[in-house]
Amino acid sequence: MAGIWFFYSIAMASLISKKSHISDAVNNADSYRVLRGRVSVLKNTPDARLMPYLELAGFGSVAQIQYTVLRFHLIFALVERWRPETHTFHFPCGECTVTLEDVALQLGLPIDGSPVTGISTFTDPDALCYQLLGDSPGDGESYFSGLSFTWLKAKYGQLSATATEGELMCAARAYIMHIIGGELIPDASNDKVHLMYLPLLADLSSVSSYSWGSAVLAVLYRELCRATDPKVRYIGGCLSLLQS
Repeated sequence: MAGIWFFYSIAMASLISKKSHISDAVNNADSYRVLRGRVSVLKNTPDARLMPYLELAGFGSVAQIQYTVLRFHLIFALVERWRPETHTFHFPCGECTVTLEDVALQLGLPIDGSPVTGISTFTDPDALCYQLLGDSPGDGESYFSGLSFTWLKAKYGQLSATATEGELMCAARAYIMHIIGGELIPDASNDKVHLMYLPLLADLSSVSSYSWGSAVLAVLYRELCRATDPKVRYIGGCLSLLQS
């Protein structure tokens, strides 16, 4: 038994990363920081006319989740307990982690299906936006890679009473893009959502065939690992899921 424990200890020692971890510097006043997250939440429920399209795309449940006040001191405490080697939180009582089941139950997103992947650069982003959103923020720019949340809010927040089906579908895509970039897979460094998700929303009936839940969890894991670096000040990922 002693021999088995010895080899187990050696295996665990080789597993633990030698990289700097925020828990090593937590008692150093110069290294202490409270993480912040650049999220753009949707505090109001969408226009009722958009709900059929959001439901069709598999985003109906997450669109109705109420706004959550993020407590960054709690999030920081969780990051201190996160081990990148195992993707688990280490607590005095044991280990735990966020799972795909949590994503499915709390966000209602599909966790089976095709991976959320695609191209990240576009030769004509202006044309792509006109095709799928009915408008473009490019203002004649030859290249841009992201859509600002302010522009997206204006797109789905100013629907006329006589909006056509095509206009409603464009607004639904804008709303989903805001959900993706503002709450589910936010970037820690800016206030935009990358265009790479937009082509996946072309056919709203096939959007739910992608495993959006897996993408949300993968990005959250990546951001937790990144945030264990004492130099990092901002964290991305679905922080409402992490907090809950």
